[in-house]
Amino acid sequence: MTTSAKSEYGSFRDSLRAPIHRWFTYPAGYSHKLVEAKIDEYGLGAGSTIADPFLGTGTTSLVAKMVGVNSIGVEAHGFVHWVAKTKMRSSYDLDELAQSIHQATQRAEMLAGRVQWTDIWPPLIYKCFTEDNLAQLSALRQSILELDATPHVRDFLKLALTSTLRVVTTAGAGWPYIAPSKRHAKKVVKHALQEFKARCDLMLSDIQQAQLGLPHSSHDIILGDARKLASYVEGETIDLILTSPPYLNNYDYADRTRLETYFWGIYDSWADITSGVRDHLIMAATTQVRMAGMNGIRECQGIRQVDGQIHRDLSSIIQRLEDMRAVRSGKKTYDYVVAGYFEDMLQVLEGAREILKSGGHFALVLGDSAPYGVHVPTEELVGRLAVAIGFSSYEIEPLRTRGGKWGHNPQRHKVPLRESILTIGK
Repeated sequence: MTTSAKSEYGSFRDSLRAPIHRWFTYPAGYSHKLVEAKIDEYGLGAGSTIADPFLGTGTTSLVAKMVGVNSIGVEAHGFVHWVAKTKMRSSYDLDELAQSIHQATQRAEMLAGRVQWTDIWPPLIYKCFTEDNLAQLSALRQSILELDATPHVRDFLKLALTSTLRVVTTAGAGWPYIAPSKRHAKKVVKHALQEFKARCDLMLSDIQQAQLGLPHSSHDIILGDARKLASYVEGETIDLILTSPPYLNNYDYADRTRLETYFWGIYDSWADITSGVRDHLIMAATTQVRMAGMNGIRECQGIRQVDGQIHRDLSSIIQRLEDMRAVRSGKKTYDYVVAGYFEDMLQVLEGAREILKSGGHFALVLGDSAPYGVHVPTEELVGRLAVAIGFSSYEIEPLRTRGGKWGHNPQRHKVPLRESILTIGK
């Protein structure tokens, strides 16, 4: 594998062109080629099991399914977990699926001029689509929800419509956030019904391809907490753990799917997303900090008990961040985020050690960070914590540099950052 090809391992770019992976664009994901490479590198095959404690939309498990390797995936975000489960199903009756697609689109075409679309969504949705597309999207939504079909077929159609949303929005739909402003508005608006049909045809074609000679394997997609990994998986049964935890880049992972979850009525406010998602994710953004519940977190008691030197090094970073918060605009609570992140990652590491077989490996795609210009060597600190709790070794393989596109921003720090694969051996 060339260095340039490996540089895309940490991005979802390769997966945008791959069957089934492309059903939902999720920039927090990584390349399916990384999973393929690691399965090959460690010689996994029939009877082997790979685990992913931050499964996202299912890249690790989907690759494992395609090559006949068992998998266990854990995802804390309920909507993202649903996307992963929907992508993992391939045992459809193709005739039934094609007929349901036809029925849903035909009924939506009939409903588009008559269905109610005002006052059914939070204001964000109305800022993101033309009135014509709102009528079509509402008709498609109602048609799918009322369709006489199995739950799996309905989920297939719901995912097709879900992945249509950012294609037909007038808003800036780049990640991580949706931007319904004039400055970000798209000049060309696509037709919702046409795009939905095209999406269904693409997905149906992918299913037809996937059903050809698919090897047998078993897969468990769990809605759960990566910090409780050992409670979902039997001890020392996993050959390889491969994942990409949230980075310490202050991205609000809960907010990334606000457009989609608002559209389906799963959430309708910031508070709903907080209670439904944010409060269940590992600490990675200042939007997760609740000062009333942060007493003692900056002391990092768990890390103190594991390794005094790591605790001192981390405490120095936390103190510098506290000092910067006192003098910088925005008063971002990065000190609390960093402390909470590594305390959470310590729990992930402890669970990984319990479920991994002796001689197995835990590979993580990670990026370092520099909030307020204070460098946090995430890969190194996580690797050192792993050895401190009983793993045998760790090594860091840099993939690419990060942050260059922000060089024009005078408010941006100038610390060079990178993305790497941290491989921990047991």
